[in-house]
Amino acid sequence: MVRQHLATLDAQKIQNLKATLSEYLLFRRKVDALLNEYFAEICSQTCYRSRLSACCSREGIITFFADVVVNVLNSSDAEIETMRKALQQANTGYKCVYLGGQGCMWRVKPIVCAMFLCERAQHSVLQENPAVQGQWDELNRRRKWFTWPDRPVLFDDLEKYFMDAGYRSPLMYLHNSPGLLRVKRQHR
Repeated sequence: MVRQHLATLDAQKIQNLKATLSEYLLFRRKVDALLNEYFAEICSQTCYRSRLSACCSREGIITFFADVVVNVLNSSDAEIETMRKALQQANTGYKCVYLGGQGCMWRVKPIVCAMFLCERAQHSVLQENPAVQGQWDELNRRRKWFTWPDRPVLFDDLEKYFMDAGYRSPLMYLHNSPGLLRVKRQHR
């Protein structure tokens, strides 16, 4: 759906849409840097080798529509096609449909995935290092600047942009979730 709509836009409109993501992508680079520095080995062992973590179990994945938009705008056609093909295959395994041999297929992972830390990672890193805990807490606060609709946020704006173009998706939680709609009403 996102790819279909973007194909109707001229290059300038796509650039304008990409420009709205700049602050969010900077935030995501900070998240990725912290994860790579402190959690990469733990998460690789827990998720990919031993299969013990819940972070990449297929029942645990929550994807916002805005996650899809951000990823499509930052992915090559080949990467998007690989994901599309993965979605067309039956997933009877223990893992997320997007988890391939080289790791996650998303160029910009869904925010829920990026910000998930299993108990082992929390204990091994956060509880043992208060400075990293402080950095992680700050990143979690900043996440809400983009996703929590108690004020205008990027994820809400991206949904609205596509809704205004006539698209609807069950992943448009900021416009469909009773809880998130209640948050919006309470803060307007």
